[in-house]
Amino acid sequence: MNQLLLDVMTIPKDDPIAFTFFTGYMAMLAASVFFFFERGSVDEKWKISLLVSGLITGIAAVHYYYMRDYYVSTGSNPTALRYIDWTLTVPLMCVEFYLLLRPAGAKISFMWKLIGAAVLMLVTGYIGEAFVPLNADGTAAEGATSHSVMWGVISTIGYAYILYSAWFGEAKQLAANSNSTAVQSGIQALAWFVLVGWAIYPIGYMCMPGGWLNTGLGWQSANVDLFYNIADAVNKIGFGLVVYSIAKAESGKSTAKA
Repeated sequence: MNQLLLDVMTIPKDDPIAFTFFTGYMAMLAASVFFFFERGSVDEKWKISLLVSGLITGIAAVHYYYMRDYYVSTGSNPTALRYIDWTLTVPLMCVEFYLLLRPAGAKISFMWKLIGAAVLMLVTGYIGEAFVPLNADGTAAEGATSHSVMWGVISTIGYAYILYSAWFGEAKQLAANSNSTAVQSGIQALAWFVLVGWAIYPIGYMCMPGGWLNTGLGWQSANVDLFYNIADAVNKIGFGLVVYSIAKAESGKSTAKA
């Protein structure tokens, strides 16, 4: 038992993936503390937005606390824990779009459409990644590629809907009608996060056994953990900082008018 605890808490010196699990955990925990404390510095209507930002990074920090130990002790990709994390935090990111655009006329149906697309993206992505047919040695079995492609395409439909909404659809139109430069630039920044920051997740999906990048280029899913960890921290903390900047800018306007 003592040896097991020692193994769990020891970071291999030559393993950058383990390092990013630990730093990702601490970074997101610190971000949560920051967002929760800063709620007191913004107007009442923006407090819930910062609360959600703190919940996103807080939930991620808890999962990274467990994922870091799981990875250090097993050396394996914590797929189930990642998807549990994403299934909670990605819909909350969609809630942020609604909260920011509610003053511009966003309806509750707008939020639920984004959440539905996120759930579709994540559930089908998990089925495609966690249940891929494998041989005894962990290599792709017959039918692995067709399984990966089918569920990957379905998952991409959800992602494409969120991406379209942020860049051209309802979210973009609501931001344009908001009469707020801070909201418009903030939604544009979040759209870039969805386009660029979230792109690492389908890339990682295609690196699993049977995935296109795995079969075509030989990319291994284990190596993607490093990029997953960095992307998670950047995306979740970055989302929150954009929300914070909008809340501060809009609260500053209210103070100036007063």
